[in-house]
Amino acid sequence: MLKIGNIEIKNPVVLAPMAGVCNSAFRLTVKEFGAGLVCAEMVSDKGIVLKNEKTMNMLYIDEREKPLSLQIFGGEKETLVEAAKFVDKNTNADIIDINMGCPVPKITKCDAGAKWLLDPNKIYEMVSAVVAEVEKPVTVKMRMGWDEEHIFAVKNAQAVERAGGKAVALHGRTRVQMYEGKANWDIIREVKQSVNIPVIGNGDVQTPQDAKRMLDETGVDGVMIGRAALGNPWMIYRTVQYLETGKLMPEPSVREKIDVCILHLDRLIALKDEYIAVREMRKHAAWYLKGVRGNGRVRNAINECNTREDLVVILNGLVAEVEEIEQSELIVG
Repeated sequence: MLKIGNIEIKNPVVLAPMAGVCNSAFRLTVKEFGAGLVCAEMVSDKGIVLKNEKTMNMLYIDEREKPLSLQIFGGEKETLVEAAKFVDKNTNADIIDINMGCPVPKITKCDAGAKWLLDPNKIYEMVSAVVAEVEKPVTVKMRMGWDEEHIFAVKNAQAVERAGGKAVALHGRTRVQMYEGKANWDIIREVKQSVNIPVIGNGDVQTPQDAKRMLDETGVDGVMIGRAALGNPWMIYRTVQYLETGKLMPEPSVREKIDVCILHLDRLIALKDEYIAVREMRKHAAWYLKGVRGNGRVRNAINECNTREDLVVILNGLVAEVEEIEQSELIVG
């Protein structure tokens, strides 16, 4: 069992906090596939302090998602602490996570996200300031470094621990790499060996076997799965089952994929209005259809959808086509 502060997590499989993706509709869907911990997409500290309506809506958490980690980002101590205090007292999140891994320029130019990776002293200062003002456990999600010349992962993780942080999630890429190249699991192992708080490994976990290999090779306490779960919550379920039983569960059928896609859509509509939800669901539908024969033909039609009915008709139509082809192949075979 993974334990972060006083929060007990039933298995070591963690959903990564992906911006523009990890809202309540997606998180709950993944949670139902067995994730031990789900992480919310990053939220601006200034947005929280200013009570921005869009930001406030991002703080919604369904009780069924718990335990949940809610991630904030910022570059100034005062607003970061104020935002953390608000999350601590006014949300049902279990854990407050601080982002110091986001590589995009609009975040780093504000001295937030991955910009912290260059200064272990700032990490200590910022994390300790937050820890002193909240009751919930504080964790950090970080990358291994800014670039190949500035890899301070061990010092940065130690700074988090000294500051009172209860866990570190480490993506084995630099800020410059973004999401390209290969994740460095050796640095993840070094960080795990250098601190006494839990370390969650992240990067290049594409299959259940990858998750087990990361646990075995690095000794981490948990495995964080991000892009591999997009349109594929079965990756979470299959990983949990593989780690617990050693058995590799089968991939889902096309019908199973579409049924969950429509469930996800309906949850998104409940969270936002239909027009916004359907437009946002277009990218998710493409992810759910990855690997499904004939998906290329319907992708353009999906990108024109503005109503639930239109999207569901297209999705069910593709399922019917695929099932008919599979049935005919079965008869011929």
